[in-house]
Amino acid sequence: MSARTPPSRIGLISDTHNLVRPEALAQLAGCDAIVHAGDICEPAVLDALAALAPLTVVRGNNDTGAWAHALPTHTTLTIQQVTILVVHDIADVTGALLRDGIGVVVTGHSHKPLVDMRDGVLFVNPGSAGPRRFKLPVSVGILEISGAHATATLHTLAV
Repeated sequence: MSARTPPSRIGLISDTHNLVRPEALAQLAGCDAIVHAGDICEPAVLDALAALAPLTVVRGNNDTGAWAHALPTHTTLTIQQVTILVVHDIADVTGALLRDGIGVVVTGHSHKPLVDMRDGVLFVNPGSAGPRRFKLPVSVGILEISGAHATATLHTLAV
């Protein structure tokens, strides 16, 4: 009998705009890894998240300065058998980035939480965990990965 790999729980956060909400940290606590899809605005945000779990980050359009220019505009990571593409703005997800083998795309920028399956690829925007914009919810996402299968849930924060 072979041992099964336990599911991986990946926290998804975006558009914090220099606001680290305790509610977001509580929701992401216990994750195996965290992905921040840009618009961080200050590196202290990354310090707070990295204290919870290993962190993967991309630069958003509001991330400026030397610290931010060191961040990639897009990146990929593979967890179990799922390859995840992370990019701030979905408009930047081109055919060159969305190559064969990408199972999940994580974006931010719009502040609109979204989970959508498109042509066999799971697209997730965790929404904004920073300052409220318009009447959009303040939210984060959780990506559960088990082998080659990924599912995402959105979590509205009570703020």
